[in-house]
Order: sequence, then structure tokens, then C-alpha cells
Amino acid sequence: MTARQRYIAHLHLHAALSKAQCADVIELVSGITPHVQAVPPNAVQLDLTSALRYFGLSPYDVVQLAKLRLKALYGIDSSAGLAGNRMLAAMAADVSALGETTWIRDAEAATWLYPRPVTALPGIGRATAETLNKYGLHTIGQIADMPAVTLQRLLGVGSARLLAERARGHDPRPVSPSEPAANLVADLMLERDCLDPAQHHRAVLGLAEQISQRLRGESQIVGRLTLTVRYADHSSTTRTRALPEPTNHSPALAAASLSLLTSLGLQRARVRAFAIRADRLVPAKSAYRQLSLDSGDTRARAAEVAADRARRRFGPEAVRPAALAN
Repeated sequence: MTARQRYIAHLHLHAALSKAQCADVIELVSGITPHVQAVPPNAVQLDLTSALRYFGLSPYDVVQLAKLRLKALYGIDSSAGLAGNRMLAAMAADVSALGETTWIRDAEAATWLYPRPVTALPGIGRATAETLNKYGLHTIGQIADMPAVTLQRLLGVGSARLLAERARGHDPRPVSPSEPAANLVADLMLERDCLDPAQHHRAVLGLAEQISQRLRGESQIVGRLTLTVRYADHSSTTRTRALPEPTNHSPALAAASLSLLTSLGLQRARVRAFAIRADRLVPAKSAYRQLSLDSGDTRARAAEVAADRARRRFGPEAVRPAALAN
């Protein structure tokens, strides 16, 4: 059995961010994957491995999706690196120009690393670099080719072992969030300014469905929803509503989201983007539910479980609400 292929993205944010803005960025990219780690002062890493099947996109396209969301919702430009581990992803981001994404595939990692200077490896400071240079070691490839015993004589056992592993492109560190995400976000950037209320309705319904599926996938329920609408002139409006009871049931979240949309009265508004944030998250096992004698509700929830099972097996587009069908 082979190890599962990992896909790690390192996003370098070309902006000076406040603490609140950093929290907004973490919240936004957590809408793509829960495996997010901040890299101060202005970068973030995402483990995309578990998100690929949900979005039905290639790793590269998921990175582009994250960059587009950052630009559309917060005006943040970014560059990115994509690779099979955290170190390579960060190194790839370092050589990416503004707006670009550099993807280092596993088969290309050794060739990509070989000609680069030793100072490009994380953890090599000036003193270590001078020691290596003194013995004619100027590139990562020269370190990778050096016998382990020789490198240990130069740097010591611990440092030599770590450096040799990194020179060969190895980095087993996981992407480790410092704390669980406090909320979930789903957003949609429209292709053009939209005046059609029916399309507004469809967009918000789709985002509510995304949120509900992710909540059930992560065994969470939500107590409050926030709808943000961004307009063609870059202004925005936000509405927040507490739910009658915490839930992850699609019809309940759809009804609450559409009620927020109705309260905005967007009959003639030129809308550019929508975003729904779900917060006050708690584990689903702590859920309580109003007792009901309506058998229809029970059947709807059973159908929801079956639909989620079908999506896990056949992909996110296998089952969708009729209102969202093409």
C-alpha cells in the first residue's frame, strides 16, 4: 500500500495585516480546508489533500480558488507555492512572483532543488552557510550528494541529519492549526455584476448548501449565520441572524440564509459577490432538536444522510437540490 499523496499550499500575502485581518484570512481559507496554519507575519499554509474530492478540482485550481477569494473579498494579492510537503511549498512560494503559483511535483522535487543555493533551505543561517561554503558546498544538490558521515563531521549528527533530509526534499511536518476553526465560510464571486433576484436567490441557496454539507462532514452544528453582499462599487452589506436552534440541516440553513437575503431588498442592486459565515459552532453530538410529529421532517433528514453518503462516494456533484440543477 502506498502512502497517500499530500498537497500543501503556501500562500504569501502581499499586504501588511493587522491581527483582525489575519483572523479574517484564516477564517476565509478555512472555508476550503480545516487544515490551516498561520505562518507569521504574512503567510498561511493549507493542507489541501482532503479538500480535493469535495471541490472536484486539481490541487493547482484549488490554490487559484483560495487566491481569488482573498482578492475578491479582502483585496489581498498573493503568490503561492504548491508541493508535497510544507518546506517545498514555502520554497516554491518564495520564488513565485506576485499573482503566480509555482507547483513542485514530487517527481520534479530533486531536480528543482539541486541547483539552488544552500541558503534557500530553511534553517540554514549565515554561520552554517559559511561553514558549508568553506568546504565547497554551495548548492543543495551538493549537500544531497555528500556522504552522511562527512556532513556529520562538519555540522554534528543532529544538524547534519536534518539538513540532509531537507536537501533531499523531505519534510514530514503536518499542517497543524493552532486551534479549531471558530466558524465556516462559503463565498461566491460572480462572473459579472448581477441584477437578477432569481440569480441572487440561487447563489445564496448554493452557499447555504455548501455550509450545511461541510458542517455535517465535520460533525458540527451552527447557531448563527451571517450573509455579506458585496456590490459593484466595492461597498458591502452584512446581516446576521441567530438560529432558533443549532443545526446542520440543509432546509433550515437555506431558509435562514434566504430570509437574510430577503431582508436586504436587493431588487435593483448590482451584486458582485456573496459570502455566508457560520459561527457559534458546537459538536453535533451536543445538538438538541424540537420534537415534531411531522414524518416529513424525519424523511428529509434520512434523505440528507443518504445524499451525503452518495457525495462521499461519487463526488460533491452526485446529488444536489433541484433548485441548483443546471
